[in-house]
Amino acid sequence: MTPPVSSDFPADAPDIFSRVRFVMVSPTHPGNVGSAARAIKTMGFHDLHLVAPADPDILRQPEALALASGAGDILARACSHASLADALGPTTLAFALTARARAIGPPPCDIREAAVQSAAELALPDARVAIVLGTERTGLSNEDITLCQRVCHIPANPAYSSLNVSQALQLAAWEMRYALLPLAGAARLPDTHARHDPGSDPASSERVQAMLDHFEQALLAVGFLDPLHPKKLVPRMRQMWTRNRLSADEVDMVRGLCTAMIRSADRATPQND
Repeated sequence: MTPPVSSDFPADAPDIFSRVRFVMVSPTHPGNVGSAARAIKTMGFHDLHLVAPADPDILRQPEALALASGAGDILARACSHASLADALGPTTLAFALTARARAIGPPPCDIREAAVQSAAELALPDARVAIVLGTERTGLSNEDITLCQRVCHIPANPAYSSLNVSQALQLAAWEMRYALLPLAGAARLPDTHARHDPGSDPASSERVQAMLDHFEQALLAVGFLDPLHPKKLVPRMRQMWTRNRLSADEVDMVRGLCTAMIRSADRATPQND
């Protein structure tokens, strides 16, 4: 099947993200393909390619659709190829993701280094990058790896380095996103859209001092502060609150606590008839 051109991607997809493809070689489990689609979409990518899947209809299997969980558009747009060479056709840099060390083959790197190298590659306008993952049981063959320019490893627990293929793809997609966001001109943190919360502004000294007086009254009301033997409780308490630079909301919260303490103390005090 012919790979999709860039116009097939969503209009809001950053161009640099549309030039990254994830290739699954000989996948056998529809659930892993569906999970892979979800992982790709979650990280802002859109290009999923399969090589010789065990089931020609794997993209339409109910388990694949269920585990895609809202990423059905990725499955609908995914391409199948008869060979890895076909799937890698337009790419300029391909990383073979594998858990095993290979004595012969392309130079190795870890997944974070791969993402950094990908960002440098994609700074070129016609460059395309591929992350290649093998079948669930045996991974990538040596022949598959020779078609790639780099071998890529996830630094997992050496005593148990086996990752589910969709989990490995999720990690790779995350590292790629983190490395590419600056090139896409996107932020790494959620945008508040310039909404300002006045309650988070620092409280004035006047408001803090009034709160401290109120807090001292509350400590007296509940019997925690002995006015005859205060020792250094009050200055230490004032120093503690002052150095923390309370916000306006925090001052209001503490004053509400003080009011509740004083009311509780009043209710607990026996009333003389």
